[in-house]
This record gives sequence, structure tokens and C-alpha cells, in this order.
Amino acid sequence: MKVSALTQRIAGEGAAAWDIHVRALKRQASGEDITVLSVGDPDFTTPAPIIEAAKQSLDRGATHYADVQGKGELREAISRHYHRHQGVEVSPERLIVMAGAQCGLYATAQCLLDPGDEVIVPEPSYVTYEAVIQSTGARLARVPLRPEAGFRLDVADIAAAINENTRAILLNSPHNPTGQSMTRQQWEQIAELCHRHDLWLISDEVYAELIFEGEHHSPLALPDMANRSVVISSLSKSHAMTGWRLGWVVAPKALIEHLDNLALCMLYGCPDFIQDAAITALDSDLPELATMHAAYRERRDSVCRALDGADSVKAICPDAGMFVMVDIRATGLSSAEFADGLLDECGISVLSGEAFGPSAAGFVRLSLTQPPERLRRAATRLREFADACLVTSP
Repeated sequence: MKVSALTQRIAGEGAAAWDIHVRALKRQASGEDITVLSVGDPDFTTPAPIIEAAKQSLDRGATHYADVQGKGELREAISRHYHRHQGVEVSPERLIVMAGAQCGLYATAQCLLDPGDEVIVPEPSYVTYEAVIQSTGARLARVPLRPEAGFRLDVADIAAAINENTRAILLNSPHNPTGQSMTRQQWEQIAELCHRHDLWLISDEVYAELIFEGEHHSPLALPDMANRSVVISSLSKSHAMTGWRLGWVVAPKALIEHLDNLALCMLYGCPDFIQDAAITALDSDLPELATMHAAYRERRDSVCRALDGADSVKAICPDAGMFVMVDIRATGLSSAEFADGLLDECGISVLSGEAFGPSAAGFVRLSLTQPPERLRRAATRLREFADACLVTSP
């Protein structure tokens, strides 16, 4: 039977990137000792007060339809969160609650983009960006991030990519997969480009609270950007709530109305009891958050120490997030060959850098989502595997 052309636009390299992760999970489920470092799913449990809030909400009968835009109490909690953590004012009317940041990004693309539009995206980029943008009939205009510059953004490259078809710039800071963060000066330069060329700025900020060096900067804090900025975030990484599927979009009120219409025919609102749990997550002083933050930082340091000084591999130490990019070019293997060999011979799964774009060829992404000692052993084993490849490569 015939299916729509959409099915082709949402397929491709991004969808195939998860094949190695699926293989690792299947082997783990069959009883093999597999260390899964191929996905950004925190190994921490959601803090107990959040879970308890969901239970109490269920006990109160919060199992009915909820406000499609998101219940007012949650949008007010998100507003307070931005005021406390970033010093910016976001009115609840400029917020819509979505089933995770991924859903928010997809909805944003559907409401902003038309066939023939172009969206500038620094590359490497998160694996779903391609399908999300192509689902609208728009095209990605990839701007390579240079490995020799530590995958840090050069705004001049963004400026050079703008043409008459450019509709938006999509940025992710802190960045997945590289963990690099943008400075305020870079954001100001991007804002100037958006004003000059009448562009939307889409900012994916799901790792905003996992910064180790420096501080988070957002277009929300820039003057005269409120009417052309869309900020997407969630509780998935910061609160170990990936499976709860709770995120949001900050946007101009007029765009929120369009997103609300789309959510009406796509989601019909996020579950009420999950929204109640999210209120607790945002309003509570949870010591678990600082514990998780410190743990990710220590894990980053441990991995970078384990790989330091190797001839076969080199870690690019990230500013933030839960990933480390590892340069394996000296082994002579492609990213996919290295990842396949590491899984088959060592029982460790990582993602090929090429899953995120051609600029990350010769790199693999390693997730900081295992207990410290297991992660240290995995990093050491990765180095040993790379050393062996270096010895045997012609």
C-alpha cells in the first residue's frame, strides 16, 4: 500500500544512527554484560519528591484531560524557574507545555517552516534535527564545526550561510554531541544576524543546567529578541526525567496560539499528574540536582583523565552536558567501524560521530551515564581497544 512522501523525509542517517544502540540493548537483554554509553538517558532515579507528587496527583484523580497549553500552575512554575535561574521574565502566556523537548521542536518546525525554506544548523548536530526539519519540506543548511577548533561555533560561518531562502537559525547550547557552550558575545552576534535578515532563532536548551565551566546564556536575555526567538527545554536531563516526557516551548504569544492549535490535534494536552510532578520538580529545592551535576562533572573528568596522553585517541573535554567526543582518527578506522568493533570485542556501545554529521567523522560520542567505576573501566577499555587498532593498522 502507498504511504506518504513524509516517510522518506523523516528517514535517513539520523534514524539509522540508533541501530548500534538497539543492538547493544538486545544483547544486554539476552544476559550479556554490555556497558551502554550510546544514549543520553541518565542512570539516576527521578528524585523521590517528584515521584511522590505524581502519586498524590493520581490519588486525587488527576487522570482527565488537561489544559492543552499546559495547566496554568505549571506554566507559572516554569516562569518562576526562568526568573530564578536566568534572571529573565517569561510570562505564562508565552509558554506551552509539550511531551518533551523533541515534541516541542517538531511542533515549532511545523508552525514556522514551509517547503523551500532553509534552516541553518551547526553540524555535527543532534540526530533528529534533520528529520524534524525535512518533515516540513524545508532543508537543512549545515554549517560545519571544525574539530581543530574543538567544535566551537564561528559566527562568521553562520553569516556566510544566510541566503534568500533562510528562515531560521537552530542552535543548541550546551551542544549535543560536543558539550560546547556559546558565549554571550556569540549570542549577541547571532541576534544581530537575525535582526538584519529577519530570521527566527530557535534555541534548544535542554542541557542548560548541566554546565561545568562558565554560565548558560540564552536569547531570552537579549534585548529585542522576544518576538523572534523560540526556546525549547525540558526536565529530562536536569531532573533525570527522560521517560516522563515533559518539556516546553517559550515563544511569542502569536506563535504559542499556533502551537496550541497543533497540540490540540496532536497531543490534546500532557497528562495532568505528570504536570503536577513537574511543578514539584521546578519549585522544590532538591539536593539530588546538585548531586547529579557534581557526578556528571566528575565522570567527565574521569573519562578525560583515562584518555589523556594516548596516541590512539583524544577526548575533547566538554563545557557541559553528559557526553564526551573522542577523536579516534589515529586508529585508521571509520567512526562506524570503531563503534562496531568496540561493541563486538569489548561489550561497550558508543555512537558513531558520523551519526551527527560529516564534520564528526573520525569521532565517537561517549555518554556519561554509568556509575563512576564502570565508566572509568569502559574508558580504559576503549583506550586499549584503540591502542590495539593503532598497532595493527597499516
